[in-house]
Amino acid sequence: MSQIKIDGWRSHLDPIESQLSDVIYSCVVDALQYPPHKRAHRLFPLERSDFYDPPEPGRTDRYLIIEVSMFEGQTVETKQQSIGLLFDRLDKELGVSNLDLEITTFETPKHTAVSMFMRDSNNNVQTSYKNAED
Repeated sequence: MSQIKIDGWRSHLDPIESQLSDVIYSCVVDALQYPPHKRAHRLFPLERSDFYDPPEPGRTDRYLIIEVSMFEGQTVETKQQSIGLLFDRLDKELGVSNLDLEITTFETPKHTAVSMFMRDSNNNVQTSYKNAED
C-alpha cells in the first residue's frame, strides 16, 4: 500500500492534476509492483500565500513536493528505481524538471496496525482493522 501527497502552486497543479496522477502511479506500478486499482493520491493546490518554496536558481512555477508513504520492506534499489522513474517521467511527460521536484518517502513499520473509518450507504460508521503483516 502507498499513499501519495502532492503539493504545488494551484496555477500549475490544477490543469495537470489528472495527468500528473497517472504519471506518478505508473511509476509506482512499474517500480513497486503495485496493482493498478490501488491508487491513493491527494493533491494540495496552494496559493502563493500558502506555500513558501526555497529560492533555487532555475526553479519555476512547476515546483512540486511529492511525499510517498509506504509500508517498509522495499529494497533500496527498488526505492531508487521508483524515485528515478518519477524524475524521468515527470520531466519527459509533463515538463517538470529535476530542479522543480522534491520527493520524500516515508516508511511505516509492517507491524503497525491500520484502522480505516468510512460511512456506509446507510450513514453508519464502519471500521476496518488490519494488521499490516496480514
